[in-house]
Amino acid sequence: MGQTSALLLVKWRPALLLALALLTGCKAEPQPNAPAAVQAAKYDAIYVWPGVRPAPGNAAKTVYLLDGEVRREGVARLERLRMGVPKLPGRTVWLVVRAERLDWNEATYAAILSDLERWEKAGNTLAGLQVDFDAATRGIDGYARFLQDLRKRLPQRWKLSITGLMDWSAHGDPQALAGLARTIDEVVVQTYQARTTIPGYEQYFARMERFPIPFRVALVEGGAWKAPPMLAQHPMFRGYVVFLLAPEGK
Repeated sequence: MGQTSALLLVKWRPALLLALALLTGCKAEPQPNAPAAVQAAKYDAIYVWPGVRPAPGNAAKTVYLLDGEVRREGVARLERLRMGVPKLPGRTVWLVVRAERLDWNEATYAAILSDLERWEKAGNTLAGLQVDFDAATRGIDGYARFLQDLRKRLPQRWKLSITGLMDWSAHGDPQALAGLARTIDEVVVQTYQARTTIPGYEQYFARMERFPIPFRVALVEGGAWKAPPMLAQHPMFRGYVVFLLAPEGK
Protein backbone atom coordinates (compact mmCIF):
# COMPACT_ATOMS: atom_id res chain seq x y z
CA MET A 1 0.00 0.00 0.00
CA GLY A 2 1.41 3.43 -0.97
CA GLN A 3 1.74 6.41 1.37
CA THR A 4 -1.17 8.26 -0.31
CA SER A 5 -3.50 5.23 0.04
CA ALA A 6 -2.56 4.81 3.69
CA LEU A 7 -3.30 8.49 4.42
CA LEU A 8 -6.70 8.22 2.71
CA LEU A 9 -7.58 5.10 4.75
CA VAL A 10 -6.72 6.88 8.00
CA LYS A 11 -8.72 9.92 6.92
CA TRP A 12 -11.88 7.96 6.02
CA ARG A 13 -11.75 5.29 8.75
CA PRO A 14 -13.88 7.27 11.30
CA ALA A 15 -16.55 7.87 8.66
CA LEU A 16 -16.58 4.19 7.71
CA LEU A 17 -16.89 3.10 11.33
CA LEU A 18 -19.78 5.52 11.90
CA ALA A 19 -21.60 4.24 8.83
CA LEU A 20 -21.19 0.62 9.95
CA ALA A 21 -22.46 1.49 13.42
CA LEU A 22 -25.55 3.15 11.98
CA LEU A 23 -26.26 0.16 9.75
CA THR A 24 -25.88 -2.23 12.66
CA GLY A 25 -28.20 -0.12 14.78
CA CYS A 26 -30.86 -0.17 12.07
CA LYS A 27 -30.80 -3.95 11.88
CA ALA A 28 -31.13 -4.26 15.65
CA GLU A 29 -34.31 -2.21 15.83
CA PRO A 30 -37.41 -4.41 16.34
CA GLN A 31 -40.06 -4.36 13.66
CA PRO A 32 -43.14 -2.63 15.09
CA ASN A 33 -45.59 -4.96 13.31
CA ALA A 34 -43.70 -8.20 13.88
CA PRO A 35 -45.19 -10.95 16.13
CA ALA A 36 -43.80 -10.97 19.65
CA ALA A 37 -42.93 -13.93 21.86
CA VAL A 38 -45.76 -14.80 24.26
CA GLN A 39 -44.92 -14.05 27.90
CA ALA A 40 -47.27 -15.76 30.34
CA ALA A 41 -46.91 -13.02 32.96
CA LYS A 42 -48.76 -10.61 30.66
CA TYR A 43 -51.94 -12.71 30.53
CA ASP A 44 -54.58 -13.50 33.13
CA ALA A 45 -55.29 -17.16 32.29
CA ILE A 46 -52.94 -20.15 31.96
CA TYR A 47 -52.95 -23.85 31.19
CA VAL A 48 -50.93 -25.95 33.66
CA TRP A 49 -50.18 -29.59 32.91
CA PRO A 50 -48.70 -31.94 35.57
CA GLY A 51 -44.95 -31.47 35.88
CA VAL A 52 -45.09 -27.80 34.81
CA ARG A 53 -44.66 -25.05 37.38
CA PRO A 54 -45.73 -21.45 36.75
CA ALA A 55 -42.98 -18.90 37.20
CA PRO A 56 -42.74 -17.46 40.72
CA GLY A 57 -45.10 -14.54 41.07
CA ASN A 58 -47.40 -15.57 38.21
CA ALA A 59 -50.67 -13.86 39.06
CA ALA A 60 -53.03 -15.46 36.55
CA LYS A 61 -56.63 -15.18 37.76
CA THR A 62 -57.86 -18.25 35.86
CA VAL A 63 -56.06 -21.61 35.81
CA TYR A 64 -56.90 -24.59 33.59
CA LEU A 65 -55.48 -27.69 35.32
CA LEU A 66 -55.18 -31.08 33.61
CA ASP A 67 -56.65 -33.71 35.92
CA GLY A 68 -56.33 -36.77 33.70
CA GLU A 69 -56.85 -38.46 30.34
CA VAL A 70 -59.33 -40.82 28.74
CA ARG A 71 -56.97 -42.76 26.52
CA ARG A 72 -57.59 -44.63 23.30
CA GLU A 73 -56.23 -47.99 24.49
CA GLY A 74 -58.25 -50.53 26.47
CA VAL A 75 -61.48 -49.87 28.30
CA ALA A 76 -62.46 -46.22 28.64
CA ARG A 77 -61.41 -44.85 32.04
CA LEU A 78 -60.05 -41.70 33.61
CA GLU A 79 -56.29 -42.01 34.01
CA ARG A 80 -55.50 -39.47 36.71
CA LEU A 81 -52.24 -37.60 36.18
CA ARG A 82 -52.30 -35.19 39.10
CA MET A 83 -51.31 -36.22 42.60
CA GLY A 84 -53.69 -35.03 45.27
CA VAL A 85 -56.18 -32.18 45.08
CA PRO A 86 -55.02 -28.69 44.05
CA LYS A 87 -55.67 -25.76 46.35
CA LEU A 88 -55.65 -22.40 44.58
CA PRO A 89 -57.45 -19.81 46.71
CA GLY A 90 -58.22 -16.56 45.00
CA ARG A 91 -58.19 -18.05 41.51
CA THR A 92 -60.83 -19.51 39.23
CA VAL A 93 -60.06 -23.15 38.38
CA TRP A 94 -61.10 -25.31 35.44
CA LEU A 95 -60.69 -29.10 35.72
CA VAL A 96 -59.43 -30.33 32.34
CA VAL A 97 -59.81 -33.84 30.95
CA ARG A 98 -57.80 -34.73 27.84
CA ALA A 99 -59.85 -37.15 25.74
CA GLU A 100 -58.72 -39.42 22.91
CA ARG A 101 -62.13 -41.10 22.64
CA LEU A 102 -65.77 -40.30 23.34
CA ASP A 103 -67.22 -43.72 24.22
CA TRP A 104 -67.13 -42.96 27.94
CA ASN A 105 -68.72 -45.47 30.30
CA GLU A 106 -70.50 -44.78 33.58
CA ALA A 107 -67.31 -45.31 35.59
CA THR A 108 -65.55 -42.61 33.54
CA TYR A 109 -68.30 -40.07 34.15
CA ALA A 110 -68.44 -40.97 37.84
CA ALA A 111 -64.67 -40.51 38.28
CA ILE A 112 -64.72 -37.07 36.64
CA LEU A 113 -67.73 -35.89 38.63
CA SER A 114 -66.08 -37.15 41.82
CA ASP A 115 -62.93 -35.15 41.09
CA LEU A 116 -64.98 -32.02 40.43
CA GLU A 117 -66.65 -32.45 43.82
CA ARG A 118 -63.31 -33.03 45.60
CA TRP A 119 -61.67 -30.00 43.98
CA GLU A 120 -64.58 -27.79 44.97
CA LYS A 121 -64.71 -29.11 48.55
CA ALA A 122 -60.99 -28.29 48.88
CA GLY A 123 -61.93 -24.61 48.73
CA ASN A 124 -61.28 -23.92 45.06
CA THR A 125 -63.50 -21.57 43.06
CA LEU A 126 -64.37 -24.15 40.43
CA ALA A 127 -65.62 -22.80 37.11
CA GLY A 128 -66.36 -26.24 35.72
CA LEU A 129 -65.11 -28.93 33.36
CA GLN A 130 -63.16 -28.55 30.15
CA VAL A 131 -62.91 -31.40 27.62
CA ASP A 132 -59.73 -31.25 25.55
CA PHE A 133 -60.60 -33.27 22.44
CA ASP A 134 -59.46 -32.73 18.85
CA ALA A 135 -62.76 -33.01 17.04
CA ALA A 136 -62.43 -33.14 13.26
CA THR A 137 -64.21 -30.41 11.31
CA ARG A 138 -66.60 -32.93 9.77
CA GLY A 139 -67.23 -34.60 13.12
CA ILE A 140 -68.73 -31.70 15.02
CA ASP A 141 -72.26 -33.19 14.90
CA GLY A 142 -71.20 -36.35 16.71
CA TYR A 143 -69.17 -34.37 19.19
CA ALA A 144 -72.17 -32.13 19.87
CA ARG A 145 -74.29 -35.18 20.78
CA PHE A 146 -71.62 -36.36 23.21
CA LEU A 147 -71.47 -32.91 24.81
CA GLN A 148 -75.26 -32.70 25.13
CA ASP A 149 -75.22 -35.92 27.14
CA LEU A 150 -72.29 -34.69 29.24
CA ARG A 151 -74.07 -31.40 29.95
CA LYS A 152 -77.09 -33.29 31.33
CA ARG A 153 -74.83 -35.15 33.76
CA LEU A 154 -72.96 -32.04 34.89
CA PRO A 155 -74.51 -30.09 37.79
CA GLN A 156 -75.77 -26.72 36.60
CA ARG A 157 -73.45 -24.78 38.93
CA TRP A 158 -70.50 -25.86 36.76
CA LYS A 159 -69.80 -24.62 33.27
CA LEU A 160 -68.76 -26.75 30.31
CA SER A 161 -65.78 -25.72 28.18
CA ILE A 162 -64.10 -27.40 25.23
CA THR A 163 -61.00 -26.84 23.17
CA GLY A 164 -61.37 -26.23 19.45
CA LEU A 165 -59.13 -26.42 16.41
CA MET A 166 -58.81 -23.29 14.31
CA ASP A 167 -59.94 -25.23 11.25
CA TRP A 168 -63.38 -26.22 12.49
CA SER A 169 -63.75 -22.97 14.38
CA ALA A 170 -63.40 -21.17 11.03
CA HIS A 171 -64.91 -23.73 8.63
CA GLY A 172 -67.37 -25.69 10.77
CA ASP A 173 -70.95 -26.12 9.64
CA PRO A 174 -73.00 -23.15 10.98
CA GLN A 175 -75.85 -25.39 12.15
CA ALA A 176 -73.46 -27.68 14.02
CA LEU A 177 -71.78 -24.70 15.66
CA ALA A 178 -75.17 -23.30 16.63
CA GLY A 179 -75.95 -26.62 18.28
CA LEU A 180 -72.73 -26.40 20.27
CA ALA A 181 -73.62 -22.86 21.34
CA ARG A 182 -76.75 -24.20 23.06
CA THR A 183 -74.72 -26.76 25.01
CA ILE A 184 -71.35 -25.33 26.02
CA ASP A 185 -70.24 -22.15 27.73
CA GLU A 186 -66.98 -21.51 25.88
CA VAL A 187 -64.50 -22.77 23.29
CA VAL A 188 -60.77 -22.28 23.74
CA VAL A 189 -59.33 -22.09 20.22
CA GLN A 190 -55.83 -23.57 19.99
CA THR A 191 -53.31 -21.68 17.85
CA TYR A 192 -50.27 -23.92 18.32
CA GLN A 193 -48.77 -27.36 17.82
CA ALA A 194 -46.20 -28.54 20.36
CA ARG A 195 -44.07 -25.45 21.11
CA THR A 196 -44.81 -23.45 17.97
CA THR A 197 -47.58 -21.13 16.81
CA ILE A 198 -49.32 -22.46 13.70
CA PRO A 199 -48.37 -20.32 10.67
CA GLY A 200 -51.17 -18.45 8.93
CA TYR A 201 -53.40 -18.21 11.97
CA GLU A 202 -54.54 -14.76 10.80
CA GLN A 203 -56.41 -16.37 7.89
CA TYR A 204 -58.39 -18.63 10.21
CA PHE A 205 -59.50 -15.80 12.47
CA ALA A 206 -60.51 -13.70 9.46
CA ARG A 207 -63.20 -16.36 8.80
CA MET A 208 -64.56 -16.34 12.36
CA GLU A 209 -66.58 -13.14 12.11
CA ARG A 210 -69.86 -14.98 12.73
CA PHE A 211 -68.58 -17.55 15.22
CA PRO A 212 -71.56 -17.98 17.60
CA ILE A 213 -69.89 -19.26 20.79
CA PRO A 214 -67.97 -17.34 23.47
CA PHE A 215 -64.32 -18.15 22.92
CA ARG A 216 -60.84 -17.65 24.28
CA VAL A 217 -57.65 -18.00 22.26
CA ALA A 218 -54.96 -20.38 23.51
CA LEU A 219 -51.37 -19.26 22.93
CA VAL A 220 -48.22 -21.26 23.58
CA GLU A 221 -45.63 -19.78 25.92
CA GLY A 222 -42.75 -18.36 23.89
CA GLY A 223 -44.66 -18.70 20.60
CA ALA A 224 -44.87 -15.85 18.09
CA TRP A 225 -48.16 -13.94 18.27
CA LYS A 226 -49.65 -10.77 16.86
CA ALA A 227 -53.35 -10.31 17.47
CA PRO A 228 -55.47 -10.16 14.29
CA PRO A 229 -57.16 -6.74 14.01
CA MET A 230 -60.67 -8.20 14.16
CA LEU A 231 -60.16 -10.10 17.39
CA ALA A 232 -60.61 -7.35 19.98
CA GLN A 233 -63.87 -6.26 18.30
CA HIS A 234 -65.36 -9.75 18.08
CA PRO A 235 -68.49 -9.88 20.30
CA MET A 236 -67.69 -13.44 21.44
CA PHE A 237 -63.99 -12.95 22.25
CA ARG A 238 -63.29 -13.47 25.96
CA GLY A 239 -59.49 -13.20 26.13
CA TYR A 240 -56.48 -15.49 26.08
CA VAL A 241 -55.11 -18.59 27.80
CA VAL A 242 -51.35 -19.28 27.74
CA PHE A 243 -50.19 -22.90 27.64
CA LEU A 244 -47.17 -23.12 29.93
CA LEU A 245 -44.22 -25.22 28.80
CA ALA A 246 -41.78 -27.31 30.77
CA PRO A 247 -38.12 -26.55 30.03
CA GLU A 248 -36.90 -28.49 27.00
CA GLY A 249 -35.36 -31.83 27.87
CA LYS A 250 -37.68 -32.39 30.84
